[in-house]
Amino acid sequence: MESALNRRDYKRAETILLEETKRDPKSARTAKLYTLMGHILFLDGQYLNSAIAWKKAETIASLDDQSRFSLAMAYLRLKRPDWGRDELQRLSQGDPQNPLYLYWLAKLDYDARAYTTAISRLRRVIELDPNMMRAYNNLGLCYDALGQFDEAIQSFTRAIELNRAQKQPSAWPPLNLAVSLISLNRLDEAVARLHEALSYNPEFPQAHYELGLVLQKERKFEEAIAPLQRAIDLDPLYAEPHYTLGGIYQRQGKREAAQEQIEKFKKLRKETSPLQSPALNNTMPSGGVPLEDRRLP
Repeated sequence: MESALNRRDYKRAETILLEETKRDPKSARTAKLYTLMGHILFLDGQYLNSAIAWKKAETIASLDDQSRFSLAMAYLRLKRPDWGRDELQRLSQGDPQNPLYLYWLAKLDYDARAYTTAISRLRRVIELDPNMMRAYNNLGLCYDALGQFDEAIQSFTRAIELNRAQKQPSAWPPLNLAVSLISLNRLDEAVARLHEALSYNPEFPQAHYELGLVLQKERKFEEAIAPLQRAIDLDPLYAEPHYTLGGIYQRQGKREAAQEQIEKFKKLRKETSPLQSPALNNTMPSGGVPLEDRRLP
């Protein structure tokens, strides 16, 4: 099995472990085998099977905290936030000083649009870990969702400061600050942050889209086309650039091209609707990356 893991031959490792569990199905050793199998299945992207393995282990013996946290993450990958929340709450109750569990509970609050609750948790996370960049980023998203842009900008700015100190900075904090700045029509500041995001990830479709959006707001319609098209090329399933591009073509009198882009936007929104909230599915974009798409892991 060790040889299989070293080769990243997860299927072989899973087969070996499954055979071993049949020797004594109710023993403590088998519980450990199921636990290990859960981690291997998770690495293999088999989130449902990994959750099943961990739950089988739990019928024999209690899960360790690391495995329970991984089980929660598997549930989230399976789009079962209710099950994931149960596991995270159990972990947090057992270790209330652990900021990681509170952070993920806050993310679930954010996804459920319980922004005030999420803010309360994230403030506690920052008390416990003042250098958690992701906490400041998500705190900014919550304030942004509530229209409290000054607080959002302050949180995003701190996230960016911490992000710059990372070995591999994320493009998300400067992108998120840029979106809030665009909402306030502080376009020059937003462009600077978008260029920072692209310096971390030149193939970041959301940043290219936002650049196109800024140029559109500045009525530089011809210049806006290239970054919008770049966003589409980088992510063919990205709906919003099509809508903005359609509006530009409409202004330019290119009615057929405009209609084509709007139809593409509607088609993509319909196809991705299971992954988005009903509120987003039933509305045209008012501009900017949707809040649901501005999260960090």
